[in-house]
Amino acid sequence: MTNVDGGGVNGGVADLEPLALQKEQKAWYWYDWANSAYVTTVSTVLFAPYIIAIAKEAAVDNRISLLGLSVAPGSLPSYLVTISTIISAIVLPLMGPIADRTANKKRLLATFAWLGALSGSLIFFATGSNWQIGAVGFFLANILLGASLVVNDSILPLISDEENRDRVSSRGWAWGYLGGGLLLAVNLALVTLHDTFGLTEGMAARTSMLSACIWWAAFTLIPYLKLRDHEPVLPPVEGGKQGILAESFGQLGKTLRELPKYPVALNFLLAYLFFNDGIQTVIASASTYGSEELGFGQSVLIGTILLVQFVAFGGALVFGRLAARFGSKHTILGGLVVWMVIVTAALFLPEKGLVPFLLLGVAIGIVLGGTQALARSYFSLLIPRGKEAEYFSFYHAMDRGTSWFGTLVFGLVYQLTDSYRPAIFALIAFFVLGGALLLRVDTAKGIRDAGNDVPAVI
Repeated sequence: MTNVDGGGVNGGVADLEPLALQKEQKAWYWYDWANSAYVTTVSTVLFAPYIIAIAKEAAVDNRISLLGLSVAPGSLPSYLVTISTIISAIVLPLMGPIADRTANKKRLLATFAWLGALSGSLIFFATGSNWQIGAVGFFLANILLGASLVVNDSILPLISDEENRDRVSSRGWAWGYLGGGLLLAVNLALVTLHDTFGLTEGMAARTSMLSACIWWAAFTLIPYLKLRDHEPVLPPVEGGKQGILAESFGQLGKTLRELPKYPVALNFLLAYLFFNDGIQTVIASASTYGSEELGFGQSVLIGTILLVQFVAFGGALVFGRLAARFGSKHTILGGLVVWMVIVTAALFLPEKGLVPFLLLGVAIGIVLGGTQALARSYFSLLIPRGKEAEYFSFYHAMDRGTSWFGTLVFGLVYQLTDSYRPAIFALIAFFVLGGALLLRVDTAKGIRDAGNDVPAVI
């Protein structure tokens, strides 16, 4: 068997496998770079205000029809995210077994990415009062993005051993924040200075979102061309030889029945659901908190978004180094403590206090990419070999299927108190619960149960 853990010789011939894996890792980083530009420019910043403006043009008595329901234009982005998230939670587990039984995962990754970028490009044609085409494009792109991330994450255990998993995952996240931040900076300049370029604000926004889709598609070429095929570990499927689709459905059912055999992985998933929901809600609510509670204008909020993006690049790399010394579990727990400090500090931020607000943005950037990157690599250690995509499909599906808990708590606390300060502080419960559950995870046992090698530092 080829040694993939280090250099040396094998039967008198130099082992070049580590060098080949390093090349694959560098190629793999580029997919985080590619898709993050779409996430930041389109999903996070520009799509919601643009589609709301278009929907208002078509509204009658401030209402539009979405799947037969009468909704306010201002609610449209939230409904689109919610519907696509629910469908993703149903569809993604069906994609995992297919990916695990496919040697050419890079082709599957690229197919989802290019179809997603093509779908997102439809937003460019949402003009006048034609919000429907933009809604369909965003909806499809959101689902396809989720499918591509399942495949992408499942490649991580194939191109890195247990000792290097945290480093590789952290660098991928870092590249993602850097790429997303660079394109977002260019696009925000285009939208802000649209008159200088002879564009309307709407045309500048549409062009920016189209550029993110082109970026996503173009940079996906690098992993598509540079990654190698990895022969799948084909588990036996009940019922004899079938087509790959039928076998994949059969394997999904079998895996669901076997999940209780991996209680450590399930315990980590439960912990992840809580602390990741807290992270996502803080990010989603930060601009609302900054504008409505602290009174900052759009320019400050945009600047803070960019600050977080670029700080997160360094934060992800720092967390990778900390994990190498203290282990990923302990580093994640340290990050959750920082998240608790962040939401507590937000409770006391002074109105119009720019410096404290920016310092809070720096703190968020430091722990944002690091905790998410290490959660990905940590979970990969608890996955049985040959079922990487299946388990990562559960990882993403459960994440998406429960991502409304935090926003629900935030909204309810605001409704009861009429203040965003206790609403943002209430999210500390997610970090406390997530951390408490993570403390109970027996890392070494989970790795052994999955049949993986236990790293020197866990």
